[in-house]
Amino acid sequence: MRIGMISPYSLTVPGGVQNQILGLARALRNKGVDVRILAPCDGPPPDTGITPLGNSLPTATNGSIAPLAPDPSAQLRVIRALRDERFELLHVHEPLAPGPTLTAVVLKQSPIVATFHRAGPSKTYEFFNRQVRWAAKRIDVNCAVSEEAAATAREALGGNYEVLFNGIELDRYVSTTRRENTRTIFFLGRHEPRKGLEVLIRAMQFLPDETRLWIASDGPDTSRLQKATEDDRRIEWLGRISEEEKVSRLQKASVFCAPSLGGESFGIVLLEAMASKTLVVASDIPGYSKLTRGGQDALLFKSGDSTALSRVLQMALYDLGASKTIVESAMLRVHQFSMDELAERYIKIYKKAVSQTPIIPLAKGGQFFSQRALYAKNFKKK
Repeated sequence: MRIGMISPYSLTVPGGVQNQILGLARALRNKGVDVRILAPCDGPPPDTGITPLGNSLPTATNGSIAPLAPDPSAQLRVIRALRDERFELLHVHEPLAPGPTLTAVVLKQSPIVATFHRAGPSKTYEFFNRQVRWAAKRIDVNCAVSEEAAATAREALGGNYEVLFNGIELDRYVSTTRRENTRTIFFLGRHEPRKGLEVLIRAMQFLPDETRLWIASDGPDTSRLQKATEDDRRIEWLGRISEEEKVSRLQKASVFCAPSLGGESFGIVLLEAMASKTLVVASDIPGYSKLTRGGQDALLFKSGDSTALSRVLQMALYDLGASKTIVESAMLRVHQFSMDELAERYIKIYKKAVSQTPIIPLAKGGQFFSQRALYAKNFKKK
């Protein structure tokens, strides 16, 4: 079966959704499924099997800036690719985001499986509710990466949702790097209020002088926070880093800290840290608390409370016995989120979407066949 997987976000800009799309496509290909990704790319595509749709435009969404491609030129490329590739099924991520995914849903030339990633209020859902509800009805199977993401979509759009999870390619995180001797905290995320970086920086004031903090990525708050911490030599600003360096830093760090204030439906980077055998310290927002089983697989602190965070970080860095127990539990937890298992579940969902496709007569050789029959026939061949 030939599947078109569509991303609304640029694949050359780091992001959790983008990594999920690339990883899922690799896992599906390993299982013999023919997958091609259509996505914006600000530069050379980061992997094989990608059709670039042009550059992205920074767009404000969900309290952040997303690399979307809502411009007409990108939509024309989507239309051309859908015409030329003749996909038998489309898997669209964040299907109602302005740009390629929404265009594919509106055009609907084949069964559509949609995955909703975001959680929390959405201005698009609020201001364009009638339009997005109409578009949502064109989707055959709705999926969501968490209960929170499903609740957000259900409240705005109605419908039923299959809750899956975000997957992780476990073999990419097998430790090949020695842990740092110095007690080191690693932060990775966009430098904006909802990611809570400022909370972590305030917490550093209460930590011993020997503690180091690595801060990766960038964002609208970078310059201000760098200036505010210019006298603190314990803090190292890394800027944007590659996937390879991210994995290496996760394996070297003593602690990975995720102090987000909200808007996180899952937290894939927590799983990446857990798979790297690195202790996670995270805020107690619902997405993180549920993922870590209420703190069984991480140390949680009250969101936004820098004093509470400093106390938890002290425990994480110096109570090695407690840390070891949590890391061992986290390793058991992370195996429940294998990308291979996620690919298997999506294959079943693809078959479900094909079976639900309405019967539409298609002329071929003087006879008529239903779309459902043709898709099912091709699926069996694969």
